[in-house]
Amino acid sequence: MSKRILELRRQQSEILAEARTISDKAGNEKRALAEAEASRFDELIGKADAFQKDIEREERAGSFAASQQQGEDPNRLGMGEGEVRAYSLTRAIRAAANHATGQRDAWKEAGLELEASQAVATRMGRDPQGFFVPMDVQERRDLNVTTGSAGGDMVATDLLADSFIDLLRNRMVVRQAGATVLTGLQGDIAIPRQTGGATAYWVAESGAPTESQQTVDQVTLTPKTVGAYTDFSRKLLKQSSMDVERFVRADLTNVIALAIDLAALHGTGASNQPTGIAATSGIGSVAGGTNGLAPAWAHIVDLETAVAIDNADIGRLAYMTNAKVRGKAKQTPKVASTDSMMLWDTQSNAQPLNGYGAFVTNQVSSALTKGTASAVCSAIFFGNWADLVIGMWGTLDILVDPYTGATSGTVRVVALEDMDIAVRHAESFAAMLDALTT
Repeated sequence: MSKRILELRRQQSEILAEARTISDKAGNEKRALAEAEASRFDELIGKADAFQKDIEREERAGSFAASQQQGEDPNRLGMGEGEVRAYSLTRAIRAAANHATGQRDAWKEAGLELEASQAVATRMGRDPQGFFVPMDVQERRDLNVTTGSAGGDMVATDLLADSFIDLLRNRMVVRQAGATVLTGLQGDIAIPRQTGGATAYWVAESGAPTESQQTVDQVTLTPKTVGAYTDFSRKLLKQSSMDVERFVRADLTNVIALAIDLAALHGTGASNQPTGIAATSGIGSVAGGTNGLAPAWAHIVDLETAVAIDNADIGRLAYMTNAKVRGKAKQTPKVASTDSMMLWDTQSNAQPLNGYGAFVTNQVSSALTKGTASAVCSAIFFGNWADLVIGMWGTLDILVDPYTGATSGTVRVVALEDMDIAVRHAESFAAMLDALTT
């Protein structure tokens, strides 16, 4: 225990001793406290409460400092179980909104959340745009709420069974398809990649084989910031229910997941965007026509073939497209116009397209251009989704904007996350980017 905490406890003890003396004197004389005694007693108890808050603050700061000295993830503070349980995202959002409107002592009721953000900022060496949410809180799970100590009120249990990170993973369609997600990263990441194999030779008896070597390069991941927002009503944020806490967390993870899905599929690699599958050089390409073309059975098979001829048809193989293409494929015969079998096999939910799983998300673009078909073409992807790598640095920065929706009584909450996306092997994917659905 630090000298500072010991001194605070000593002063608190002296104050409580004086308060106890006043109370005991009146008790021994079997009378109520006189007005002056009651005033002094309340004053002393108020001071003791203030010392208690200072002690708790020092203990939290000491815990954060200790985890920093251990050289751990700067976003992971080593918060105790009680601190993680006490942390409230909605309380922090409410405090940030009040602070933005100039309210004094806006963070008074969110001291833990403010100190956690400040600790992350110190360890990272940069200030948040709003407030940081430490990894300890993002990873929390199984936070059960039991009977309240004052009043015995019972609220629902297991309302926060999923961590923020787990929720985010589950909502990403590319993750459902099998994308590899790396979390808790620090600094730039380089993943080795074999680009060429060694060569085998046939040799005569007693002959020596010719020396050959594999060729290797690296796939790099560098933090890029994705931002997504959602609007909450002020009345909702005033609630302290754990249901509301879970709802807010789920909504934030949903908007971030949609942004990550879009970047993983169509990120341009420019303007601070990651490079998505469609923009990755070297992936297989299946073209419909000069001005696009309705998807046909040949296109679906050709996507598979484009991956297979590069010996990459292994792992988490699946198609991914949007709802428009799925609707078109359900109405398009496989071969002849009289064929009763459609491209999309509605009898096989698990493997509806060419014997493979097929994922549907409207983050797959339906506004691509090919020739005169302007902003009406859709994409269809096929590949080994385990070779899509998503790196996450865990820096969740929450920016609260109380002004944009002020007239309608809403608060805009912007979630900023550091992440990057890379395709480990371009040969693992193929895409048709000119599928017409109308």
